[in-house]
Amino acid sequence: MAVDRVPVLKRCRSLGLDPIYLGIDKKSKREIKRSNRKMSEYGLQLREKQKAKFIYGVLEKPFRNYYAKAEKMKGLVGENLMILLERRLDNVVFRMGFGRTRRETRQIVDHKSILVNGKCVNIPSYLVKAGDVIEVKEKCKTNARFKGVQEASAGRMVPAWQDVDLENLRGTVKELPTRDEIDVPVNEMLIVELYSK
Repeated sequence: MAVDRVPVLKRCRSLGLDPIYLGIDKKSKREIKRSNRKMSEYGLQLREKQKAKFIYGVLEKPFRNYYAKAEKMKGLVGENLMILLERRLDNVVFRMGFGRTRRETRQIVDHKSILVNGKCVNIPSYLVKAGDVIEVKEKCKTNARFKGVQEASAGRMVPAWQDVDLENLRGTVKELPTRDEIDVPVNEMLIVELYSK
């Protein structure tokens, strides 16, 4: 299985991205030195695609599949793409505050610690639907990892499209998110332009 092993802060620096979107509190002290060359239109489009892939932890082939699926849906392709990425199980678990970072929540899902509507789901790319109940397995709730997570994510804002009970490590997806509720700094129109060439 392909894994992205690029150091997070180094990648954030190159993409001009704040690490807080990945759930990381650290800041890089280094400055990225660029020559005075203006970035081409293609370069800007590619950077936006790389940002979206990096934030959600998706590699090229699955990202292309999400784009193809977004094209078939009704509405704007760019907004559909962002909503599909936001509906991924690992992202929803991160938004609910059951993990400190997106990578940690992906590992939590991989290790069969998450139940969706009472059934164990260990696929990070599983797309949640409106009304899904997501909770941590009963035997995993006593784990030291989740006790630390409750303290770390207590101050984090929960999106309006979710209803979360952090005490019991349980949450509900009230409705599917809209583009306005997704606070990711990605210009999806540039991604659409890139793929429509």
